[in-house]
Amino acid sequence: MSGQFNVMIIGQAGRLQYEAVLFAVSLARSSPGVKLFVAEPQPNALWERDPRITDAEIRAIIEDHGATILPFETRHFGQSYPYGNKIEALAALPEGEPFVFFDTDTLVLDDLSRVPFDFDRPTASLRRENTWPKIELYGPGYTATWKALYDRFGLNFDSSLDLSWPDEHWRRYLYFNAGFFFHSCPRRFGQRFLDYALTIRDDPPEALICQDFDPWLDQVALPLVIHSFGGGRDALPPGLLDGSVTCHYRTFPLLYARESDAVVQLLEEIAAPHRIKKVLKQYEPLLRTLYQGRGHKARALFDRNDLPVREQAIRNRLKREGFWMR
Repeated sequence: MSGQFNVMIIGQAGRLQYEAVLFAVSLARSSPGVKLFVAEPQPNALWERDPRITDAEIRAIIEDHGATILPFETRHFGQSYPYGNKIEALAALPEGEPFVFFDTDTLVLDDLSRVPFDFDRPTASLRRENTWPKIELYGPGYTATWKALYDRFGLNFDSSLDLSWPDEHWRRYLYFNAGFFFHSCPRRFGQRFLDYALTIRDDPPEALICQDFDPWLDQVALPLVIHSFGGGRDALPPGLLDGSVTCHYRTFPLLYARESDAVVQLLEEIAAPHRIKKVLKQYEPLLRTLYQGRGHKARALFDRNDLPVREQAIRNRLKREGFWMR
């Protein structure tokens, strides 16, 4: 069994503070014994505006559902790369205590204790597409690009490959969505994640000169970190996270378009109480999509048993029909 562990999400002004309410409520309902930290970046010169949660009632709801709002300092990313929050916030978690990080746009559907985490063998979300690297016609291929990174950090490239996929197919190479990841110590994992990300950003190997790292820097560094700690793509049974236990919905129109009836039902149940509804209605995508019924109109456009293969095709149709909001 996985034993005791902490859960962390990022909470800050704007969209994430509303998503944090839904995450906290869904976690308290599904996994009441799990400790949640809502990591909150503090204002400094790296932020154009104060990034802290602006609404006192949102803070109260999060804390009333058993979560701790955890301040942390951004020293390397901030406004220029807010995805870096998930890297820098790890330093604020209790040292030596196993953790699971989730992107804030996630719902907890069932008890996280069902998931057989092996915190000494980290992994991350395999619900991803081939978003990075972008292979140029005459440039380095997948093998040359990824191998340059493994070599830079002294890692064994060959042992990271999934040989069931052919050479130069993107699935052959270790690549995750950073929507969740876990390890036995947030400080060790976070420091290595930070070191790798900064090296890639500031001094990339020559094979990566033409590659863009925004917004993919976290997802470029993450597989290297996971591999360095002895983890990999097979460290969790499939179908639990990003499946029956959690749902990384990404946006509310996407949730209605493609997720199961159970996910929609959970969202609507936890968002129904007056206290929750009063704060969530301040966020226009939730007001329109959830409370004014546009989500069900968007849902009627799609057959969940025959969805487009690529997420972009779903997004494009939602935009064409006027249902896209974030």
